[in-house]
Amino acid sequence: MSAPLTSAPGVHDVRPDPVVGFDYEEQARGLLPPHVSAYYGAAAGSGGGSAEGTADWSAVRFRPRALQDLRTLDTSTTVLGTPVATPVLVAPMAQQLGAHPEGEAVMARAAAASGSLLGVSTNVAVPFSTVAAAGAPWWFQVYVMRDHGLTELLVRRAVDHGARALLLTVDMVALLPASVNPRQWPEGPAKSRLTNLTAAELAAAGPGAVDMDAGISLATIGWLREISGLPVLVKGVLRGDDAAACVDAGAAGVIVSTHGGRRLGPSVSAARALPEVVEAVGDAGEVYADSGIRSAEHVAAALALGARAVFVGRPALWALAADGETGVRAVLDGMTGELRQVMTQLGAASLDRITRDLVA
Repeated sequence: MSAPLTSAPGVHDVRPDPVVGFDYEEQARGLLPPHVSAYYGAAAGSGGGSAEGTADWSAVRFRPRALQDLRTLDTSTTVLGTPVATPVLVAPMAQQLGAHPEGEAVMARAAAASGSLLGVSTNVAVPFSTVAAAGAPWWFQVYVMRDHGLTELLVRRAVDHGARALLLTVDMVALLPASVNPRQWPEGPAKSRLTNLTAAELAAAGPGAVDMDAGISLATIGWLREISGLPVLVKGVLRGDDAAACVDAGAAGVIVSTHGGRRLGPSVSAARALPEVVEAVGDAGEVYADSGIRSAEHVAAALALGARAVFVGRPALWALAADGETGVRAVLDGMTGELRQVMTQLGAASLDRITRDLVA
């Protein structure tokens, strides 16, 4: 079972409103076509699970330390050995050309300027070479397709262009309604995906080849390691037993994720699942978290509960749509700057001092 969040009396009697910092959503929705904004904001079921995911991060209560030397604050860390200036990383997201004419190229430049790291979707809309040219370290999110040959082509091309890890996504997401599903969008740049496969390769593979393979298993981890030579993180883990099994099968770690609330409406939230997963993995791998993180307090909560770093998705995507690179940098730099304030308030001068004893 997942570990319940512990917090001040009464917190779960009246669930707190989600904290949304650096919020470009309203501005972006006013600029985007309805089908694009609907896709960016889509959630499973009634959408309540997505809102609850954010509220659960807000429900964490801290026990700040006193009398600590806080003259120097350090937000830097390493992720699978890669140095980053901030624990706020950019989640892999599809259809970024719907937000900005340069899509992932702009997101990558913002990540590089902020000292962050970029997750790049299988359904990326720009060439890997364009992402790599921005200079940000990046990890490739893998949706294993029914045609494993196509997946292998993408993985090898990602490796050739400097991807440093693979994110094997295992929370099989049901197809969205036709009004939201990008495959049903009007023709145009916003619909672009799978750009790193050629038209000839896709045509030769045939119908259904790019659909997600429902038969992936623990053996998939070893296969991806073998064809790439890269560490593999398993994205979409919400149970301790699954996390332990992934690491035992060769994963370098896991990402605790509800796919931004798109997996299953009444799913346990990432905040509630994180402590159990951290305990199960122990020192055998690195644990990350995403889904619903909207503020520096949420980042600190995830780190205190055992995450190495966090991924933010929608805040960066809405910012990309509203204000391009400037907006994305405002999100990443803003969260990192406010994290320094939170660290001061917690009595933690560095990220390794944001530990479990700080949580009530």
